[in-house]
Amino acid sequence: MEHQPYTLPDPVGWHGTTILCVRRGGTVAMAGDGQVSLGQTVIKGNARKVRRIGAGGAVLAGFAGATADAFTLLERLEAKLERFPGQLERACVELAKDWRTDRYLRRLEAMMAVADRDRSFTLTGNGDVLEPDDGVIGIGSGGNFALSAARALLTVEALSAEEIARRAMKIAADICVYTNTNVILETL
Repeated sequence: MEHQPYTLPDPVGWHGTTILCVRRGGTVAMAGDGQVSLGQTVIKGNARKVRRIGAGGAVLAGFAGATADAFTLLERLEAKLERFPGQLERACVELAKDWRTDRYLRRLEAMMAVADRDRSFTLTGNGDVLEPDDGVIGIGSGGNFALSAARALLTVEALSAEEIARRAMKIAADICVYTNTNVILETL
């Protein structure tokens, strides 16, 4: 797949999310920093942007963008997972269809990274459901920094998915002023 950067509009100056998903050795790790900023001011340093959803917490979800919009999308995805249990791809495609066609949802400014034990996807407001070739997803203001670091760290055989995610998030936090080191990490 061809990688094309996707930047969300930012009408009010909200920044502050780095979400990273890494697959390695049968494990998937998803990490998100805790910083939320308005302009040049840090509003909150310990926001939880990665969580478990779906039956038994079988899906990891991380969001970037407007918080209320992201929560709306998380709720919609959970409803799709209830309708299509164990079918993450189908739930994502159905959500993407709604996101593109529903007048209310089209205005939502957020992005999501989701993963279960087998697959990982990026969902965007453009109707995209993208699965990475290398098992690594990075979204948000520091997403490209974390993505680059994780891809480089994949060459180190001894590192687990969790270790790669933690190290890559630290690198992103050292570069992106809208990313901090207060990382929430979930694994499957």
